[in-house]
Amino acid sequence: MGRIIVNLDVEMAKRKISLGELAERIDLTQANLSILKTGKARAIRFTTLEAICRELQCQPGDILEYRNE
Repeated sequence: MGRIIVNLDVEMAKRKISLGELAERIDLTQANLSILKTGKARAIRFTTLEAICRELQCQPGDILEYRNE
């Protein structure tokens, strides 16, 4: 069975941006962004993913990864 891995923390570290700063830029609460960052989210809206990619200047595949385990 596979699972989705969230690499948001890696992309944020590469760009030296804090959780609070990114949350403010994409108009999302820090709590909700933290849930996504830690991989505890069960879903993500495309609009949220689009905003994250816009601010981090990355592709969705840089943030989300599928692993077959």
